[in-house]
Amino acid sequence: MVAELILASETEQDVQEAYAWYEGRRIGLGEELLSCIDACIEAIRRTPEMHSVAHESYRRGLVRRFPYAVFYEHAEGTVTVYGVFHTSRDPDKWRQRLP
Repeated sequence: MVAELILASETEQDVQEAYAWYEGRRIGLGEELLSCIDACIEAIRRTPEMHSVAHESYRRGLVRRFPYAVFYEHAEGTVTVYGVFHTSRDPDKWRQRLP
């Protein structure tokens, strides 16, 4: 059964910023990033326990082909995505976002 999805408002901003950066490097690359992020989130919804715990009860799914990670929590049939971060960013940045 596919889990319900909740995206924190900051997540959309994370994705928009990453899209703009990649699209500025090469037209179409931002679209490829979006496709990979969507595929990662859909895989998380199908099997939310597949990724390891990164911090407390929060998990991290890696985006294929791009250096980004999706930080989420799974509880009671719901996946809540708190952010999509570049993997080279300071870990304190994504930890501060978690409730």
